[in-house]
Amino acid sequence: MSFGGSQWPQEPRQPYESYGEPPSSTPDWAALADASAARARRRRWLLIGAGGVATAAVAAIVATAVVFTNDASSSGKNASDLPTAPELPNETTQPEPSFSTVAPPPPPNPKDFISSAKKDTAPLSADTLFPGKKLTMGDRVYAKGPTARTTNCASATQASLGTALRSHGCDQVIRATYTKDGVAVTIGVAVFPTEAQAQAAAKQSARSIAPLSGSGVAAFCKGGPVCRFVGNSYGRYAYFTATGYVSGKSVTKGDSKAFQPGDDLAEFTFRQIVRRGEMQASAAATAPAG
Repeated sequence: MSFGGSQWPQEPRQPYESYGEPPSSTPDWAALADASAARARRRRWLLIGAGGVATAAVAAIVATAVVFTNDASSSGKNASDLPTAPELPNETTQPEPSFSTVAPPPPPNPKDFISSAKKDTAPLSADTLFPGKKLTMGDRVYAKGPTARTTNCASATQASLGTALRSHGCDQVIRATYTKDGVAVTIGVAVFPTEAQAQAAAKQSARSIAPLSGSGVAAFCKGGPVCRFVGNSYGRYAYFTATGYVSGKSVTKGDSKAFQPGDDLAEFTFRQIVRRGEMQASAAATAPAG
């Protein structure tokens, strides 16, 4: 190797990585330029390589996501449909409910409460049987007149009815009179200890309840005019009607003007007796046991 001339020997063109100063005061500009270009090329290839690696990683993530998405779609489920919690066990340790095989008792029969004095204990008076100042049946309105109550059952009757009531153990008789268009009707209710006694009294008598006048109602069915007398029974109650004209006119067969008021009062009294039984049966059904 020759040392002639004023320049240093030429080195292979490699990047210059020494940070000291060169051994000569005159720099090799060509070598420096080549080294700088080499470093730039190396830096560029490093960046290109890093970008390629990053691109490959992103591509792998996307491919994995596509695979998972395809798996969820092929199973017929969306990602939101996938279970997020363990399913409950099929069997439980809780005991199954048990039901009694004994049928509940039937509801009380309302008629039982009005067929015997032992069960029929609700208050009883003219006001409970015949409340208010008037009675409305359909389009017909009847004004209420006098009322009366007696434990001397025979005193509220005519003819053989008194004997029948007394012989079958009548406790009391409650009466009320209603009027409409010149027709007066007295309804009398005889009360007995049992249903059988009430039935016997209604069948074995002339059913002649004594008409009740006063409180603006003139006397009727007295002194000769013909009146209509009807009787029936339900439970331990026997009820009778006496219908006549306050003018003294006689009631004739098929006289609808007189028959209708008597039938209405008998029907109303029957309903009142039935209602009395229903109210007591309802109270018994809702009463606490024991």
